[in-house]
Amino acid sequence: MAAEVFAPAKINLTLHVTGRRGDGYHLLDSLVAFADIGDSLRAAPASQSSLTVTGPIAADVPTGPDNLVLRAAALMGPPAAFTLDKQLPAAAGLGGGSADAAAALRALARLHGQPLPDRAAVTALGADVPVCLDGRACRMRGIGDILEPVALPAAPLVLVNPGAACPTGAVFRALARRDNPPMPETLPPLHDADALAAFIGAMRNDLEAPAIATLPVIAEVIAELAAAPGCHIARMSGSGASCFGLFNDAASARAATAAIAAAHPGWWVRAGALTCGGDAPRGAAGSR
Repeated sequence: MAAEVFAPAKINLTLHVTGRRGDGYHLLDSLVAFADIGDSLRAAPASQSSLTVTGPIAADVPTGPDNLVLRAAALMGPPAAFTLDKQLPAAAGLGGGSADAAAALRALARLHGQPLPDRAAVTALGADVPVCLDGRACRMRGIGDILEPVALPAAPLVLVNPGAACPTGAVFRALARRDNPPMPETLPPLHDADALAAFIGAMRNDLEAPAIATLPVIAEVIAELAAAPGCHIARMSGSGASCFGLFNDAASARAATAAIAAAHPGWWVRAGALTCGGDAPRGAAGSR
């Protein structure tokens, strides 16, 4: 009796900062997608909740009560023994901790036959947890609590993180303005990689410039991706430092992954694809 759930990387294909509430939360308008690259979480019945972390990023993950997996378990109620296979870099703009929390909620719901918590309770865990729990490509607005599903193609991609921290708070403090224009009220059809890349190119990540000012290597990551043969477009995800490139085909994405990883051995580099929704399949094509 155990439940295992995949926790896919969340990618902000666009990110418009449109305002700030009185309580300090920023208002966003973001096109969000998920990848077939991520963590895996196993939950088994136990008398009290515990968390064991394995995988290449395990050393970066705290296992105390403030970990989002254990906070999610406390929200659901029944305890479980969790084993997290950590593949995504921590605090990297890929929603790793939020994805793990959402995976914990889904695992506990399956394990104990419980309904999931309501949106307000999930949002209290973190602004990215609702979209990760929903697990589908969507337009995310408000503080992350307003979600509208969007049809996106399963485009090949490469994710790169330079292995350096980019503090979210510092990035938001460096924003020139917080009342930027949102995306168009009606999004165009985004049925293929060309259309998606063109739309992303016409939109923004308002956190990219302040993140580069905070951590200049992000500009190098974007340039490396953009220069790779077959890359449609390269941008930063979330508040950084991870960046993504959309590619013509899986072969081009794998070739770019190999080339970038060879040139920068200290960088985290993975190839995969955007997923169409629901629990993403395990295993990214061409992962290094």
